[in-house]
Amino acid sequence: MGRLEELRHFNLLQWLREERQSRKLILFIVFVALLLDNMLLTVVVPIIPSYLYNLDESAELALKNQTAPGPDAAGSFHSIVSLYDNSVRTSGSNSSARPVDRVGPTGAGPGGPHNSSDCPQASSTLANENVRVGLLFASKATVQLITNPFIGPLTNRIGYQLPIFVGFCIMFLSTIMFAFSSSYALLFVARSLQGVGSSCSSVAGMGMLASVYTDDEERGHAIGIALGGLAMGVLVGPPFGSVMYEFVGKTAPFLILAFLALFDGALQLVVLQPTKVEPESQKGTPLLTLMKDPYIVIAAGAICFGNMAIAMLEPTLPIWMMETMCARKWQLGVAFLPASISYLIGTYIFGSLAHRMGRWLCALVGMALVGISVICVPFASNIYGLILPNFGIGFAIGMVDSSMMPIMGYLVDLRHVSVYGSVYAIADVAFCMGFALGPSIGGSIAESIGFPWLMTIIGIVDILFSPLCIFLRNPPGQEEKIAILMDSSCSMKTRSYSTQGTFYQGGDMDPEDDEYD
Repeated sequence: MGRLEELRHFNLLQWLREERQSRKLILFIVFVALLLDNMLLTVVVPIIPSYLYNLDESAELALKNQTAPGPDAAGSFHSIVSLYDNSVRTSGSNSSARPVDRVGPTGAGPGGPHNSSDCPQASSTLANENVRVGLLFASKATVQLITNPFIGPLTNRIGYQLPIFVGFCIMFLSTIMFAFSSSYALLFVARSLQGVGSSCSSVAGMGMLASVYTDDEERGHAIGIALGGLAMGVLVGPPFGSVMYEFVGKTAPFLILAFLALFDGALQLVVLQPTKVEPESQKGTPLLTLMKDPYIVIAAGAICFGNMAIAMLEPTLPIWMMETMCARKWQLGVAFLPASISYLIGTYIFGSLAHRMGRWLCALVGMALVGISVICVPFASNIYGLILPNFGIGFAIGMVDSSMMPIMGYLVDLRHVSVYGSVYAIADVAFCMGFALGPSIGGSIAESIGFPWLMTIIGIVDILFSPLCIFLRNPPGQEEKIAILMDSSCSMKTRSYSTQGTFYQGGDMDPEDDEYD
């Protein structure tokens, strides 16, 4: 029996040694890292607005009870909180507030139409949460925006596996902080800390994929699959967060994400064995040089403005739904489900199709479709009316991301040195600018001129930007690099996978052993 266990252990170790150089396993690790990052990014969307609103209401009620305690105050608390919150729990209490059937002035009984007094009004504390929620959501992207210019060049010097593992550690700490934070300040710190971990994971992950998938079409397919992890996180995050928040409480969804983070970290330790890698003599193009490339700027702009639409929706749509639809907490997350599903579909389909139809055309159509769909959102009168425009938004953003992420690596191959850390730092900066400016500006605009005008503005911006994608149709490049790219696409399987900044240097990996499927 002991001999059998030894053989199993030996076979497992042998399998792990072989799989450490597997492109598919690396793709899976990046997939899981993006899944975790974006689940944590979106799981807070339905939780934070309602949670902060109830924190404010509880604090205001406690102050009133101190000055004028009495039965009326308790009744006021029940009527205010019962509609929305069952997560602001007092210690030692196992019960949660539930919606109650009330008879309004019109005589509507249980199951009848909601009275306007059941919903927070535009002048209430809820409307003022737009700015605070927007700033909280934007803090992650802002910190990530600041961190990316340092992470990109760092990966060029020490490799990709150590930064992606550090990103996991920071992500785990942020998740635990979210689970047990009970104040706006601590939630803000947790969200900001997530930005550092996300920067490490996304920049290193995309750079790693671009390094091991050197063929342009295969790279596009691989990045499309990796973006599927992002899509899955966006897909699962809001409904998962809202349902868990409604029926279990705030802490539970974050503890589950912490467990997922531990799984990803263990996988990285076994497969990647994070260590510093000595760079090769080839030096990557400086970050500032890449930022001055007009074609890279256009691709980054498409990523930024495309994702800014959903970034503006995240903090403002739940509050608008609570004001106009009397939406329950579970509905605040489920409303994003069509966008998440369609984003997953879009990234999967256009990961390969965009290469055939032209990535510039795919991005142009996607940007225009984002704009049209966003403008249609305020016309919805209930949660069912949000299905079609949100589906269009997610599908269109999937078209843009699955086109522009691969084209970033292609532009570096075509016009610069084929070292990818810095260019994917720029791509992540563009993504972060959308998610930094979107919530912060969107919250202020929604508070000042209203949610419908906010959607109209960002929709027009996306439509006006879309024609710029035409410039990516045939970007000029160095003649010798064009010849190399054409030759590499024909002899992909005979090329070495020893790439600057990766753990394949000096390796004897045979591409035939792990042909990409």
